[in-house]
Amino acid sequence: MKRMFHGGVHPHDHKETRDLAIVQIPLPDELAVSLSQHIGAPARPIVSRGDRVLKYQPIAEPSGFVSAGLHAPTSGTVKGIEPMSHPSGRFIPAIIIEPDGLNEAGDTLKHADPDLEKGPEAWKEMVRNAGIVGMGGAAFPTHVKLNPPKDKPIDLVVANGVECEPFLTADHRVMLEDPDPIIGGLRLAMEIVGAGRAIVAIEANKPDAAEKIRSMDLPPGCEVDVLPVRYPQGAEKQLIFALTGRQVPSGGLPMDVGVVVQNVGTLAAIHEAVTTGRPLVERVMTLGGTVPKGPGNYRVVMGTPLSHIIETTGGLQGPAARIISGGPMMGLPLSGFESSMTKGTSGLLVFGARDFRELQSRPCIRCGSCVRACPVHLLPHTLGNLVEWDHFDELEEYHIRDCIECGCCTYICPADRNLVQYIRQGKAELLARSRSK
Repeated sequence: MKRMFHGGVHPHDHKETRDLAIVQIPLPDELAVSLSQHIGAPARPIVSRGDRVLKYQPIAEPSGFVSAGLHAPTSGTVKGIEPMSHPSGRFIPAIIIEPDGLNEAGDTLKHADPDLEKGPEAWKEMVRNAGIVGMGGAAFPTHVKLNPPKDKPIDLVVANGVECEPFLTADHRVMLEDPDPIIGGLRLAMEIVGAGRAIVAIEANKPDAAEKIRSMDLPPGCEVDVLPVRYPQGAEKQLIFALTGRQVPSGGLPMDVGVVVQNVGTLAAIHEAVTTGRPLVERVMTLGGTVPKGPGNYRVVMGTPLSHIIETTGGLQGPAARIISGGPMMGLPLSGFESSMTKGTSGLLVFGARDFRELQSRPCIRCGSCVRACPVHLLPHTLGNLVEWDHFDELEEYHIRDCIECGCCTYICPADRNLVQYIRQGKAELLARSRSK
């Protein structure tokens, strides 16, 4: 039985690129493969300046359990390891590769299991070795999700095809154009975690994708569930509640209620890693907004400069006043196009000055709109006030760590208070304090 999660908002979906087929972006003259492309510890480089690398060759290894390795997106020469602009706003070391134009690949099949004979333990190791992370935005290392503790049995795998962020349509196109690897990856994920059930979750604004997935040879125990359009429907905890009625506890994870959620693009990457041995070196993303001349859905290799994506799709039809990596609600603001494509880059949105207004923050009027909109049952206005007044010691009492930073509170606030930014600031302060102890 489908349920409606608490709160949420209904921004205009702006899915103008939904009917535009996926196009491959050509290789740039230089790739900058960031060592930090996921939640957790950054990868550790295992190549040096002057090394020649083959496509799919490991170039950085995980530096911890919650970490992911990196692989060469094409063949070429390592020019160095240098600090480069990152979507987070920081400068992060990146492996600079100069492609040689040969696109010469290493032998990946020796690491593959095309006939699916090796079993779940081997498949988990293949996923880890392929450097796969969540491709819905959070970029959590996938092998961690596929290794739940023995005291937390999993009975349900959810394939997340909701894609609730406005403007983004990459997952929609992947479901329409190449659904086989998604279903193959779902089947593998079910076997790896021992789940007998699966749900492919899709929002009602993608009826063609739901029809396409329903026409596939689905695993036993799998169903397709079409959900009402409501942001943030695709957030893990809200999605689990809508599909099952199970409530992930405060501070808990989906595995605490017997569920593993994987983005549809992530599932496709799992299938490719196991059956072909190919690691995650490219992904589909959406180029959108009002300024790009060539909006659409593009397959891009990791390390491609964002400026190259703009140039090869026709450039811009006016000045870029606001640039966002990801979606407009949860994405990261960029100061320019200097950073490069990462595994978590679901979109690149570019807007002109007329497309947005600066928030003119005013005092809270205590209307309660943010409380009604918060999908996690928090008091965003109180959290915002506490941060504004430097009352950081009280933030834990109001469960600030449970905030998923969806942006609903900022979107709905009639006083133009950037509440989600206050909350991020509060979380950063608590993290800094914990590290200094």
